[in-house]
Amino acid sequence: QLQLVESGGGLVQPGGSLRLSCAASGFSLETYGIFWFRQTPGKEQEGVSCISKRGVAIDYADFVKGRFTISRDDANNMVTLEMNSLTPEDTAIYYCAAASGITIVKDRCIMNFPGQTYEFRGQGTQVIVSS
Repeated sequence: QLQLVESGGGLVQPGGSLRLSCAASGFSLETYGIFWFRQTPGKEQEGVSCISKRGVAIDYADFVKGRFTISRDDANNMVTLEMNSLTPEDTAIYYCAAASGITIVKDRCIMNFPGQTYEFRGQGTQVIVSS
């Protein structure tokens, strides 16, 4: 079965850290750009971060810059989102999605590019930041 599976979510105190993983099953992530999104009830989905094929282009939403780090391990067919200095505002369901075609400007992949499509999307992992 071809799918993306997120893991690593959970309950963490403010200021804490979590490492989310996005693993591919049944196909290779190597030829895909990977995006992380998050969704909170009552709010629109937000793009969090993206990484291109071979990791040559990366970008982060302003609200996570300096706190989150995205990386990819094609040998193990996964992408990781390291999240530090978490705040209650980071509470959300985090999803990863794979796209064979993405828009890159210089060294930045572009999140939320109009018309961007995704071949695969995971079911999400819940992150709760609370004391």
